[in-house]
Amino acid sequence: MYVGALIMAITIPETIRSSATAGERLLFRTLKIYLPDDYIVYYEPEILGKRPDFVIIGPELGIVVLEVKDYTKNTLLQVNHEEWHIVASNGEQSVQKSPLKQARDNMFHVVDVLKKDKNLVQLDGKYKFQLKFPYGHGAVFTRLYTKDFVQEGLYSVIEPEFCLTRDEIDPDKEGFSEEMLMEKILNMFVVPYRLREPLTIEDINAVRYHLFPEVRISAEFKPPVPYQDQLLLSLHDIKTMDLHQENLAKQIGDKNRLIRGVAGSGKTIILASRAKMLAKQNPDWKILILCYNISLANAIQQMILHMMNEPEDLFDFDFSSTIPENAVNNQNIVVRNFHSWLKNDLKIHERQIPSLLEKLKNKEAILPTYDAILIDEGQDFDPDWLNLVSSLLNEKTQSLLLVEDRAQSIYKRKRSLAQDTGLSFQGRSKVLSINYRNTQQIVKFAWDFYRQHSMFKKKVVKRDLEGEIIAPQSTKRKGPEAGIIKAKHFPEEMQLVVRMIKNLHQQRNVPLHEILILYRVKKTFKHPYIDTIKRSLGDAGLPYYWITENDTSKRSFEKEDNRVKISTIDSSKGLDFQAVFIVNVDSMPFPLEEDKEREVSLLYIGMTRAKEYLCLSYSGESEFTQYLDSVKEEKLKSKQGIKATIQ
Repeated sequence: MYVGALIMAITIPETIRSSATAGERLLFRTLKIYLPDDYIVYYEPEILGKRPDFVIIGPELGIVVLEVKDYTKNTLLQVNHEEWHIVASNGEQSVQKSPLKQARDNMFHVVDVLKKDKNLVQLDGKYKFQLKFPYGHGAVFTRLYTKDFVQEGLYSVIEPEFCLTRDEIDPDKEGFSEEMLMEKILNMFVVPYRLREPLTIEDINAVRYHLFPEVRISAEFKPPVPYQDQLLLSLHDIKTMDLHQENLAKQIGDKNRLIRGVAGSGKTIILASRAKMLAKQNPDWKILILCYNISLANAIQQMILHMMNEPEDLFDFDFSSTIPENAVNNQNIVVRNFHSWLKNDLKIHERQIPSLLEKLKNKEAILPTYDAILIDEGQDFDPDWLNLVSSLLNEKTQSLLLVEDRAQSIYKRKRSLAQDTGLSFQGRSKVLSINYRNTQQIVKFAWDFYRQHSMFKKKVVKRDLEGEIIAPQSTKRKGPEAGIIKAKHFPEEMQLVVRMIKNLHQQRNVPLHEILILYRVKKTFKHPYIDTIKRSLGDAGLPYYWITENDTSKRSFEKEDNRVKISTIDSSKGLDFQAVFIVNVDSMPFPLEEDKEREVSLLYIGMTRAKEYLCLSYSGESEFTQYLDSVKEEKLKSKQGIKATIQ
């Protein structure tokens, strides 16, 4: 049966594993094609120690857990409500729990996890302390037909509403109907109440947060709340990976992999989650995470520490501090920026790399090896660096994950990954083209600038080929337009910036630690820019932390310290803040920088650090400020045009 271009249900993983049974494959495909596009279908998810066959979550549905069996009529010896006596094709007999009972047990396992969250249960009425949405279960028989159930009297041990037969799940069978499939799934409930209000995206994210620890990014914990004799968790502002990111993290596969993504697509979160999964699955592995800049290494270190110390049972969470005192210190994961790894772990200098590679080739040097290596911001790695890193990878595991975005490349490096690593990435790469970090307005503003100024713009494509720039697609999240400020001189520029920071903090409730000031040049012969930035903040009574003061400040920076952050644009790669101010834009392109392309990438990087508010300011002239002048003028004209039309 041919199905046209449809929007399908979201399946996690995206494709079913090759060792799945033919029946599981059929059901997977049918659910993917025929369920509504806002349904999520999990195949064999690991939920705190158990693995149900399928879990379906839908805004109007609630949750349904399915058990899949490929029994035939000849398989069944004797069946009752509790036990099924089965004979395998080789003649071996066994007694198994009824498929419906298996599905029911798995359903209650899921429900027990979710019932601990105050936001997911009903706090009064008939169904007090029950989930605020229905939950159901059913059994799917991929090789038995409705007529078999009637002939064998199987409906006496499994009610028709709790089971699906081959003709009900196979679109090639005459009896199949999309409406009937939906009808049956919508009725697999012991307590068949319908939702008054569909589940919100926040509800669904809360469900995912509890069931799948690997998708957790953060949540605000309040101490557990006692309701009568029930102790309930109180979680707010839950943040999880989105479904596309979750799919990637769970289905990266083994051996070498390449993920190419636009700014804000969650590349670093996927990398950190992948590292945690590898550490959990292989406790004896030695895992190395490398990136180029120090402050990103520090941010990844904190992210991993947070992930590794997230309790399986959220009641064990220490509400008094972010990281518990007895924190597991990354176990077998080492996070380094490349140069500190050379210095501290390999005890060498960058200039020694070529001779070391030669020695390794001739088996004259012994260096530490790693079972898995994950590289963030891979576009900034030199061919020799990649060569060195991949030569220290365990040959048996070959677990190398390279994450990059060519539009954020700030170093001129010509290379082919296959040459540099000795590994082929053909058919082993994924593209993340959706920007989740920034609002539509910021994505458009930053990309318009990049397209206008980058010499690589002709290479911008949407195809999955090495070395090309990916055009970002934005999410539907909207926000204010990027601000452009032109001042008479730099002290006035900073006064205006400080006023806006105070405004955002006091009127829009933006925390100070979610505000970042970026600069390109610390000082020139004419002006000590950093001194003016610090003085202006100090005079306004705004506490600040200068991330890029020195290596120590880069390594010890903590985001949530209620201080405005100050950084060079280079060091902001991989970080994000609610509000970003790029000051002194007239210093770009920097006259001493021969490679203008690097300056284009840098400003693009700076702009895409902003999640919601972006402001660029300048008090002099440059090629980039002329562009900003023209953008400002264009906006003014279109405003006047709208006014004239209205009048």
